[in-house]
Amino acid sequence: MKKIAFAALCLFVGLAATGCGGGNASATGSERNYPNGPIKMTVGGAPGSGFDLAMRTLTEVLGKNDIVDVPTPIDNRPGADGSLWASQMIDKYSGADDRLSVTSLVMMTNHARGKSEFNYDDVTMIAQLMTENFAVVAKADSVYRDLPSVLDAVVSDPASIPVGAASDDQMPFALLVEAAGGDASKINFVAYEGGGEQTAALLSGDIDVAIAGSSELLPLITSGELSALAVVGEERYEKLSDVPTTKELGYDVTIANWRGIYGPPNMPDYAVKYWQDAIKKAVETKDWRDAAERNQWVTSYRTGDDFDAFLKDTNQQVTDAFTKIEKG
Repeated sequence: MKKIAFAALCLFVGLAATGCGGGNASATGSERNYPNGPIKMTVGGAPGSGFDLAMRTLTEVLGKNDIVDVPTPIDNRPGADGSLWASQMIDKYSGADDRLSVTSLVMMTNHARGKSEFNYDDVTMIAQLMTENFAVVAKADSVYRDLPSVLDAVVSDPASIPVGAASDDQMPFALLVEAAGGDASKINFVAYEGGGEQTAALLSGDIDVAIAGSSELLPLITSGELSALAVVGEERYEKLSDVPTTKELGYDVTIANWRGIYGPPNMPDYAVKYWQDAIKKAVETKDWRDAAERNQWVTSYRTGDDFDAFLKDTNQQVTDAFTKIEKG
C-alpha cells in the first residue's frame, strides 16, 4: 500500500521530484523523445556562401553517418552577414528546440561596428566547428618581404601604404599596427566587395599588402603570385608551414576567424546537450575530415566553459580593435 501511495504521489507532482523513479523521472516528454521532428537548419547567407557550405556539410555528415535520424532541411535567409536572420531567431524563436543556425566572427564585428544590436551572448552558442587564420600577403615581387617591414612602414607613414582588407578583416591588421606602436585609426584601408577584386588590386599594384582568410589566399600563394608574410596566430598553419606566425615575430595578436553553431535564446538544455554530442560525433568522422581537407578548414570543436571563454576573449579583442580603428 505504501508503494502504491508513493507512486501516486510521484504522478501527482508530475514526476518532477528527484526521488521519484529512475534517472529520466524528471524528464519531459520532449526531452525523452528529442528530436522527434524536423530540425530546421537556417543559414544567414545565400546558397554557396561560407555559412551555407559549413551547414550543408554538417547536415550531410550527420545524416550519412546515422548520427541524427530526423530531417534537417536547410533554410537560407541571407542578409547583413547573418545579422538579419539572427534578429529573427532572437525575436521569434526564443525557447525553441527545433532551430539551429551557423555564425562566425562576423557576429561580433557587426555588433562592434554598430551594424547589429545583437551579439553572441544574445543567442545560445552550442559548439565551435572550425577556425581559420588570417594571413598578411604581398605581391611576390613586392618590396615588402616580411611583416615587420610592412608594419614599420604603416607606423611611420600610414597614408603611403594602401592595405587591402574587407571590413571585418581590418580588425586583425589594426591590432598588429597597434602592437607595433602605430595608430590604427590612421591606416589607409581599401575595402573591396570580394576576395577576387582584392587579389586583382594586389596583383596590379593598386594596393601594397592585403589581409584575408588564409584559405582564400592559399591558391595564389601556392602558385607563387603572392607572398605570405605572416599568419595571424600562435601555431603555424599546416598548409603554410614555412610562414612565420605573428606570435613568433613578436606581435601578441592571435585572433582568428571561427565558425560555430547556435540556437535561439533560452534553448532547452536537453537540446543543447543533444546537439553538442551530435556535432562532436560528426567532426570525428572520416566524411567530416575529408570535407575539412577539401575546404581547407581547421576543425576546432569546443563547447561549454572552454567555448564561452574563447568567445568572451575574442569579443573583447574585436571590441578593442574597432574602437581603435574608428577613434579617428
